[in-house]
Amino acid sequence: MPLIALVALTIAAAFAGAAIYVSVAEHPARLALDDVPALAQWKPSYRRGKLMQASLALIGSLLAFWVWWKGGNLLWLAGGLLLLANWPVTLVLIMPVNHRLEAGDGTGPDTRALLVRWGRLHWIRTALGTAAALAMLCALGCRP
Repeated sequence: MPLIALVALTIAAAFAGAAIYVSVAEHPARLALDDVPALAQWKPSYRRGKLMQASLALIGSLLAFWVWWKGGNLLWLAGGLLLLANWPVTLVLIMPVNHRLEAGDGTGPDTRALLVRWGRLHWIRTALGTAAALAMLCALGCRP
């Protein structure tokens, strides 16, 4: 179980780190561009990032659930749920914005507002991933 716990924590930390990077560095830099180049940069970045982040959230959650199921404390369950919560948040809140951005060419009047909204919504994923990693880290330190 300790190795699986470390892998779960590592995956959660990777998710959190990537989300923090996007929220703190990549997206603010993107917003410094005019609308057409900002959207042109967002599209391939989103395409490349979605599979990685979705996979990290799913695999990290399943491993955290496994650790909890095999006798880990409730912090493993909490960490897994926090990490997995990125899926419904993305599907319900962020996906409609993603679809509108993917369909645009950057010349519409709502491009800037959609990019700003996307960045604000992405902070939810950043917070969930960070909280998940912290819960798992605490779970490692709270062994019986």
